[in-house]
Amino acid sequence: MFDLEALRRFGANVEDGLNTCVNNEEFYLKMVRKAVADASFDRLEKAVEGKDLDEAFEAAHALKGALGNLAITPILEPVVEMTEHLRGREDMDYGPYLKTILDKKKELEEIVNADV
Repeated sequence: MFDLEALRRFGANVEDGLNTCVNNEEFYLKMVRKAVADASFDRLEKAVEGKDLDEAFEAAHALKGALGNLAITPILEPVVEMTEHLRGREDMDYGPYLKTILDKKKELEEIVNADV
């Protein structure tokens, strides 16, 4: 079942996320659903695969904001690290970050869709 407890088990800082959503549980859960479906995940994947650091930075930065506001920590942490490397336009392999981000996104999708 998709609820606050499921998000806590996933590792989200539910209290911080709820605080951002003025303690409205229904609104918070709705926003988490929207975040997991954010097109920036696809943009990030395509940009990393195409080695487009500018587009990858834009996508990662957008995710950082959305995930940060909702305190979805398991995905946020690698996104934050990746964003900082991209900000510096570091020539490196972003694949491991992308894999972690997409694996955690898939895990969250399974939680979000558990009751659908």
